[in-house]
Amino acid sequence: MKIKICGIKNIEDLRAINEFQPDYIGFIFAPSKRRVTFEQSSNIKNELKDNISTVGVFVNETVDEIIKISKLVDVIQLHGDEDEQYIKKLKSSINNPIIKAVRVKNTSQILEADTLPCDYLLLDTFSETGYGGIGKTFDYNLIPDTCHKLFLAGGLNIDNVNRAMDIDPFALDINSGVETDGTKDYDKIKNILEIIRSKL
Repeated sequence: MKIKICGIKNIEDLRAINEFQPDYIGFIFAPSKRRVTFEQSSNIKNELKDNISTVGVFVNETVDEIIKISKLVDVIQLHGDEDEQYIKKLKSSINNPIIKAVRVKNTSQILEADTLPCDYLLLDTFSETGYGGIGKTFDYNLIPDTCHKLFLAGGLNIDNVNRAMDIDPFALDINSGVETDGTKDYDKIKNILEIIRSKL
């Protein structure tokens, strides 16, 4: 099971990242309190250990902008309303694997997304007010068998990560659950990675 720590904002966040080495970190290039610029993410990546992959997170961004940033990151995450035509157009222009996020309302919605030409699906908690990052879990009973490997997101922390691991996703995607007052917390990153790895 892979581990992704999303919402990395600055080089200070890398103290725990480089020490405990999740498989992925996420840079958010969409409107968010965790948003980073190309320059900021480039500077962070320069200090990142080579064996940690980077994911660029986008919400309804232009294909041209993603193509530009795709040279910086390893994986592209689409967290908005991107459809099949959009994904096909993007895939024809980049070689990066693509994660398509689903803000889960029901099982049929996940099954519909499972037909998309992406490489992975990411299941996140639905919110009427935004595209993610609300720090709450969703009903895992809604998750069907899928063709795509799954990233599981939505309010994961040390209190609920064992339940998330029971789903046996390809990867766990953690963000607010390793923060204190909106800042990545060394001890929380250390603790949750130790919990996850002790069960693998």
